[in-house]
Amino acid sequence: MHKLLGILFLLAFGIGSAFARDPLEQRKIDYLIDSVAQLRDVTFVRNGSGYDARQAADHMRLKLRNAGERVKTAEDFITCCATGSSVSGQPYTLKFSDGRVIPSAEFLRGRLAEFPEKAASQP
Repeated sequence: MHKLLGILFLLAFGIGSAFARDPLEQRKIDYLIDSVAQLRDVTFVRNGSGYDARQAADHMRLKLRNAGERVKTAEDFITCCATGSSVSGQPYTLKFSDGRVIPSAEFLRGRLAEFPEKAASQP
């Protein structure tokens, strides 16, 4: 029985690491989520309801976990986890205190373009 459990553990560990994201892409995704979490005076609008930055970042983390191996790159993350509702099909938006409203995908792609070069060169 112990031998069987050991084999199952090794298989599960091996399968999990086979689907691991490239470390650079994971850093980019973390950077994007952190960019949302650090926003102030912004309302994240999802399915017609407003959420603060922390709630928005938590929701993106949940969607990322649920997306599993479908998300390999930061662009996959934006498309699969941060663009819109998979339930209603409505796009996510960011409403700023000055009244501007932009799609979350536009905001995140702008942040991705600003991804620090020094972070890209880390191992």
